[in-house]
Formats: sequence, C-alpha cells, structure tokens
Amino acid sequence: MDMQKFSSIIGAIDDFVWGPAMLMLLVGTGIFLTCRTRFLTWRNLGYAIRSTLSKEARTKSHGTGDVSPFSALTTALAATIGTGNIVGVATAMVSGGPGALVWMWVSAAFGLTSKFSECMLAVKYREVNEKGEMSGGPMYTMKKALKNKTFGVVLGWLFALFAVIASFGIGNMTQGNSISTALHTTFSVPTAVTGAIITVLVLLIVVGGIKAISKVSSVIVPLMAIFYMICGVIVILCNIKNLPAGVSMIFKMAFSLKAVGGGLCGSIVASMMSAMRYGVARGVFSNEAGMGSAAITAAAATTDNPVRQGYINMTGTFWDTIVVCTITGLAIASSGVLGMTDGAGNLIEGSELTIAAFQTVLGAPGGRLVTIGITLFAFSTILGWEYHGEKAWEYLFGTHRYNMIYRVVFSLVAFVGCTQSLKLVWSFSDIANALMAIPNLICMLLLSKEIAADVFEFQKKIPY
Repeated sequence: MDMQKFSSIIGAIDDFVWGPAMLMLLVGTGIFLTCRTRFLTWRNLGYAIRSTLSKEARTKSHGTGDVSPFSALTTALAATIGTGNIVGVATAMVSGGPGALVWMWVSAAFGLTSKFSECMLAVKYREVNEKGEMSGGPMYTMKKALKNKTFGVVLGWLFALFAVIASFGIGNMTQGNSISTALHTTFSVPTAVTGAIITVLVLLIVVGGIKAISKVSSVIVPLMAIFYMICGVIVILCNIKNLPAGVSMIFKMAFSLKAVGGGLCGSIVASMMSAMRYGVARGVFSNEAGMGSAAITAAAATTDNPVRQGYINMTGTFWDTIVVCTITGLAIASSGVLGMTDGAGNLIEGSELTIAAFQTVLGAPGGRLVTIGITLFAFSTILGWEYHGEKAWEYLFGTHRYNMIYRVVFSLVAFVGCTQSLKLVWSFSDIANALMAIPNLICMLLLSKEIAADVFEFQKKIPY
C-alpha cells in the first residue's frame, strides 16, 4: 500500500470517528449529566470561579495531594489552552462560518459538567503509588468504580493506551510542529534549532515530575493567557464600530437553516449545520471536556473533598472556551479579515487569519505577538500532556519504575514533531483522542447516579 493511499484511509477513519455520532455522544453526555445534576454545575459556576481565585486554592493546607488545587488546574489548563484557542477558532470560523463561535459556547456550557464529573471521580478514586505520589484519572475510576470489574479493567486499559498514543501525537508532535512552523515563518528560526531547544527544555522540566511541571505551568499559563487576552481586547476595542455587526453576523449564521454569507464574512457562506459541526468539534478539541485528560492532573490536587476539586477544575472549560476562544473569535469577527484570500486566491485560515486580525490594529508587532502566543501556548501543552501520558504509562505497566523512560522518549519525540511534516500525525492523534473519549464517556454515563448524589450532598457545604 502506498503512503498516499494509507494517508487517505487514516483521514477517512479520522472523519468517521469525529463525525456526527461522536459529537452527539460528547455533547449529549454533557447535556444528560447537566440535567441529572439539576444544573448545579451552572448554578455554582460563580462559587467555582471564586474558589479558583481564592488564596486557599494556592495552598496545600486542606486534605492530601501532591500540588495545590490551583496548580492542578493550571497544569490541566496548560494542556488545553493551546493552539486550539488561536488556530482552532480561526479554522472553525472559516469552515463553519462565524456562527461556529456560538456552537463552541454551547459545547462548553454542557462541557462544564463533563469536565466536573471526570475530575471529581478521578480525585475520589485516586491511589497513592509506591513513590508516595498520587495516581488517578479515568482509568482508575473505571477499574475501581464500575460494578462489572472485568469490563472496568478492560475499559481502563484501553483508555490508558489511547492516552499514551494521544500524548505523543496531539500533546507533543503536533504542538512542536506548530511552534517550529510559527517561529520559522515569523522569525526565520531553523526548525532543527527550535526542535533541539524544545527537547532540552522539556526534558529539564519533566524530569522533576508533577511538582516541577506545576511550578512552571502555574506561572506560564496565567501570564500568557492574560497577555494574549489583553492584546485581543485591544484589537476588539479598536474595531469596536464593527463589533455590533460582527456579533449580529455570528448569531445570524449560527441559527440560519439556509446557507448565508455577506457582510463581514467576505466570501464565506455557511449554514447552521456546518456552524454546529465545526463549532462543537473545535470547542471540544480546545477544552477537552469529556476526553478525560484533565482528570489525570486533577487527581494530583490537595483537597479534602473530590467535589470541591471537581468545581475548581471545571472552570478550565470556562477560561479556555468562554473567555480565551471568545476573544479570538470576536477579534476575527470585528476586524474584517474573515473571508479574505491570499495571492493565490485561497481563503486565509488558521494562525494566518488570527495574525491578520491582530495586525489590523497592532501592525507587524501584532503578528509577532500571535507567534509568541502560539509558542508559549503550545509549549505549555507539551508539559501538561507529558504528565497525562506519564500517568497513563504508569497505569499500563502497574509501576512508576519505567516513568523516566517515558520522560526521555517523550522529550526526544518533540524534536521529531518540530522537524517533520505532520498531516498523518494529526490524523492519528485525532483518532487516538476520540478513542480515548469513548471509554471515559461510557464510564461517566454509567456512574451518573453516583455523580449526582455526590453533587447534591456537597451542595449543603456551599456558602452563599
């Protein structure tokens, strides 16, 4: 079989696993869990955000764990706030029209409960390994909480296997490729140089384990997110005269049964179905709600109650999609760059579209700011996913003794990602991500009664 045919087969499998059935399962699980918990995750979002920003969240004074509740959240956010927030939003708005942004919000709203549920269960069923460190995540929940033990063990093993594969692909190589491409395009840095630097930096940090990763993440993630948000808000404010028309276009195209375009869309025409498809797909891809990855990091948090940490980790979906993705989307919608074509007549999309939006106000430095944003976002994603993959690796081998092998191999793979063309890797990573989500969603649906009972019990402890 030649490489081209193999690539097309992998592409077809990728399109199938991320088709309507998968997206319905992801959003449908979120809707079901939100209704089953009587919308308490929505009603308690204010409490969750206050808890996240409190001084207490930065300490390890209550309960047991490896890192503070805030560090557990920022390490999880390190893996989710990434190129999806810059490239993914732009891609969704070109492929599905600006209305895709509304469907990103819808997927995030129900994704709050999915993220809450997987993280809460991970803390509840975590274990302490031989080294005295916390080990948890959907694989431990499946093994310990599901009534049919054989089914639980098989499901947990499959989740861990797909998580390891995904960590090398979407969590490592594709991120490294985004960094090296952006730096080469903007600053003419050779890809091999970028690859060597990233490999060394990743190795230096991950050798220290979760404590070193969380220290770096708790500094990089808030700083880079705030910096990017400020720049994005400046772009929106300077294009404020276009904002009402931009917002009107977003909602009009989100719910239009017929394909529409015009206005600030340039040559883009899209209907509600395409807006829904790309908005939900990119939203889930960006915040990873329902994938189970953030739950692995949540299990390391110091907490006295699994539900409390579930609420803190749940805010990751809010910060990622409702805040950061919205700023990218509004910057694009208000800047008039959507639907623009390049010299060859091709639609401008991906990072180039976001760069073009920022350049309308900030000029050439705007493009450099987006490039720096992509670099920091993608680098932090590599760190966050290293921990996810390492814990899945530990679960597969039943011991932490081989973790150092994983750390070294993971760091070296980053170099491959920076220096190779990755269309095939993107498709493999997408498939692994989907296959990782399926066992996690099945597990949450089977444990929905337990999730609801724990939420209702904790409600008595929430101060108003």
